[in-house]
Amino acid sequence: MPCFRCGARQTDPVRGASPWRRAVRADHQVLVCPDCQAAHDWADDLDRCASCGSAALVCRLGEVECRDCGHTRDAVRDDQPLVPSAPSPADGLSEEVAAALSRVLRRGP
Repeated sequence: MPCFRCGARQTDPVRGASPWRRAVRADHQVLVCPDCQAAHDWADDLDRCASCGSAALVCRLGEVECRDCGHTRDAVRDDQPLVPSAPSPADGLSEEVAAALSRVLRRGP
């Protein structure tokens, strides 16, 4: 899943906690890349908890839950795209898969 703001794709994870953050926008789970997190206004586009106002939300199994206060509500979804101008998740995917396969297959025993 790409970053909802810039469309950047995650790369192979390193050990430890991921620098990417999960969030909810229009009742859809989204990811925010480290570069977009550096922007001071990145959280302005996210959904907020109706109970405490926190943006620390997760969406799972048709429910949105606040990580800060535990408030839950049903997710209301529509078919509108979250980021109309963002690149499609499939853009460049075949090249990324080919590069990953090349890296893996060159690591012979």
